[in-house]
Amino acid sequence: MSEPHLEFTGERIIPGQVEEDLFHEHMARYAFACRLARHKRVLDAACGAGYGSAALAAQASFVAALDISLEAVQAARRAYAQPNLAFLAARAEQIPFRDASFDLIVAFEVIEHLDDWRALLREARRLLAPGGQFIISTPNRLYYAETRAIAGPNPYHVREFDYAEFRAALEEFFPSTAVYLQNHSGAITFSPLAPAGPAAAELAQGSQPPDPETSHFFVAVCAAAPQTGAPFYVYLPSSANLLREREAHIRKLEGELKQKDQWLEDLKQSHASLKDEHDRTLEEMRAQTEWALQLQAQLEQAQQRILQLQEEMRAQTEWALQLQAQLEQAQQRILQLQEELEQQQRAAATAVDAYEAQIRESQATLEALAADHNARLEELTRCVKLLDEAEARVVERTQWAQSLDARVQELEQALGTLRASRWVRLGRKLGVGPQFE
Repeated sequence: MSEPHLEFTGERIIPGQVEEDLFHEHMARYAFACRLARHKRVLDAACGAGYGSAALAAQASFVAALDISLEAVQAARRAYAQPNLAFLAARAEQIPFRDASFDLIVAFEVIEHLDDWRALLREARRLLAPGGQFIISTPNRLYYAETRAIAGPNPYHVREFDYAEFRAALEEFFPSTAVYLQNHSGAITFSPLAPAGPAAAELAQGSQPPDPETSHFFVAVCAAAPQTGAPFYVYLPSSANLLREREAHIRKLEGELKQKDQWLEDLKQSHASLKDEHDRTLEEMRAQTEWALQLQAQLEQAQQRILQLQEEMRAQTEWALQLQAQLEQAQQRILQLQEELEQQQRAAATAVDAYEAQIRESQATLEALAADHNARLEELTRCVKLLDEAEARVVERTQWAQSLDARVQELEQALGTLRASRWVRLGRKLGVGPQFE
């Protein structure tokens, strides 16, 4: 199975995927370290893609390069295989080598990525052989914050240092520390077509001394024993015409600026069109709001009418209940009269059986009883008539109440239709118009 291809994410430099200036900015540090790596055992902590480790291997007797990313280590093995160069996956805070294993250790742009950055310095001190040197670099926190003011902090950085903080951190572990200020400075080169002899660099007289507060990066050479000398070092990535490259870059930026101006004009026209559409929509919304307010007034009137009808219905219901109570009382009276009549009939039958012999003698009494019976029957007939009239009135009131209920249902249906109106719903979404409970 083939190994994955490395892509530039901002965490580590990938050759060919970043600007040349950024690549040479990192490569210059390795060129600086190569001068101290000749015939030495070298450790490259956090080697990334491995290009710097390969440069060190060209000078050193052996280079061990480690990185926390197994993907980066595998890509480096494929790209920079050399007999005296070994890549391994390991953390810079826990390096798997014995004490005093290396004469030179480099850790470029790694300390700011670590939570426990002291562990890196502690490991470097442990692994350095007597007389060995430790080269470490980090961006200047003050300058870095200024350059990333728009883009924001680097998401891969945990702890950044200014000059005083960086020196104090190193001197906590290394008594001898020489800090160099790395800056991308302009230079005027004199390049012969056929170079002969060593290259020479000269610092212009009257130049201002370097300022740690405005420096781009700090590069420190640390050791347990005193060191001698801190020479000025210049790294020229190429002999190209920097002014011509800048002019070409300026022309490119001018073209991009014209394109952005055109985009801005297009956006202005689009904004004007959107504003006109917004004004039309706002006018339509005003009209719809007025219609919704009118509709709300009509709805409130309908609700008041419904409440009025409900009140009338409650009154009619109370009257029907009273009428029903009277009917129940009449029914109880009829039952009472029927009970009395039955008792009288039973008494009459008993009297007939007991005094059959005296019927003729009691004819007058029977006639009186019959007259009384007829009177009670008439009263019963009158009560039945009253009951029939009461039932007829109850039926009439019930029909009237049912007609009121049908009217209420019609009004509720009309109210539901009104609630479902898209204009009313639109008004409710916009926070205008009636609110129905």
